Amino acid sequence: MRAEEAYEELVRLARDESLLASCEALLEWDELTQMPPGGVEQRSRQRALLAGLLHEQATHPRRGELLAMIEGSALCADPEAPQAANVRELRRVFERRCRLPRRLAEETARVTSLAQQEWVAAREQADFGRFEPWLERIVRLKREEAACLGVGEEAYDALLDGYEPGARSAELEHLFERLRRELVPLAAAIRGANRRPRTAVLRRDFPIDRQRAFGEEVAAAVGFDFERGRLDVSAHPFSTSIGPGDCRITTRFDAHNFCDGFFAILHEVGHALYDQGLDPQWRGTPAGEAASVGMHESQSRLWENRVGLSRGFWEHFYPRAQATFRSALRGVSLDEFHFAIHAVAPSLIRVDADEVTYGLHILARFEIERALVRGDLAVPDVPAAWREAYRRHLGIEPASDAEGCLQDGHWAEGLIGYFPTYVLGDVVAAQLYEAAAAELGDLEAQLATGEFGGLRAWLRERIHRPGGRLSAARLVERVTGRPPEPGPLVGALRRKYAELYGLSVGSSSA
Repeated sequence: MRAEEAYEELVRLARDESLLASCEALLEWDELTQMPPGGVEQRSRQRALLAGLLHEQATHPRRGELLAMIEGSALCADPEAPQAANVRELRRVFERRCRLPRRLAEETARVTSLAQQEWVAAREQADFGRFEPWLERIVRLKREEAACLGVGEEAYDALLDGYEPGARSAELEHLFERLRRELVPLAAAIRGANRRPRTAVLRRDFPIDRQRAFGEEVAAAVGFDFERGRLDVSAHPFSTSIGPGDCRITTRFDAHNFCDGFFAILHEVGHALYDQGLDPQWRGTPAGEAASVGMHESQSRLWENRVGLSRGFWEHFYPRAQATFRSALRGVSLDEFHFAIHAVAPSLIRVDADEVTYGLHILARFEIERALVRGDLAVPDVPAAWREAYRRHLGIEPASDAEGCLQDGHWAEGLIGYFPTYVLGDVVAAQLYEAAAAELGDLEAQLATGEFGGLRAWLRERIHRPGGRLSAARLVERVTGRPPEPGPLVGALRRKYAELYGLSVGSSSA
């Protein structure tokens, strides 16, 4: 068989697997948004069956045979060509999955499906004890997975590598330390500033139906295609791509907290714009998928923070917000509103955290789940470890498990190793936004006129269309001229908050 024929067969197999994975994604979306609680047992069996079928397809010996026929051929001569990227990534995934037994894939899918329902109930009741046995099982499964994979210098590296290929715990520890060294003093300076925002204006009566209407209006304006997507409500906001033409996002609303639902929508829209912007020619293959989870998070954090918190954005949308929420925003000026959404203070809930202290929330989770995987922390001790981490990093501690270790659904989904990608995303988002501004001109002025197409097109060309042809780090270097590094993020935060709070801060050393 010629290499070209082998490649065509390999791509067919990859696309078949992608279709099966889309069925799994649809089942998970339904479970988290529509499924009645009584359906969880059946759903867990459905998802276990699909996980087993996916594992069988992904590890079939034929894949290895085809890859061997193609590797070294002219198809792989240009390492940046879509064909070479597909072969390279399919080889990586093939070898990774072959190390995992089918039994483990099925059991992980079954347990996490059941665990997600138990997490929702435990969170509502603020009862970690209800979720504890499920977390015990998930941690055991993840330790087994890490042992099978054998990637990196410690077990956590193997799990992290599944979301951000090549990333390692020791490097992340260094990144967190650099950010902590810069941003903790900035947060302290803000807390000591004489200027204080009036945050009560964000906690008035914001009817949920109007929040949804306003959120959908903004989502459409920045580019979310509702002909190829939809917005729903779930216990924890998320985005999922069922396939080309079907991208679904969720949020949660609080009638007395404008920011909770609105910025979650913008965050998930950022994910969706990435999925809706991938090159359809390569869908179902690595070249048509995101470069990494961290790159995906860079898109959500860019639209949530770099765009959604900008003054230009609200110069355009604030009149519409006032018209939508007449009672809540009556008499509240744009300056007052914009200052309020930039309140900085230690907080308990990650998704509500300000952009200066957000990384400390992720640092706490990184430390805890790394210790769980190592075996240095027992699952029953998680609530106490969480309280201690928040005291140490943020100077506060939760009064209940609901606002502590039960607030996120990631562990219930088995996503141990995912949390650090949020900080990687923050770092890359700032770097990309800086590069876009250098090419496109005054982005703030463009946003103020409701012009989002320039930035969206720039991201689509530079980040979305290339998909997974390059590693995330290499793609960032290609687009910005340097590898990912925290300087742009630290610099942007220092400049913005110095102006808002009347601070005098030095230059970044990150």
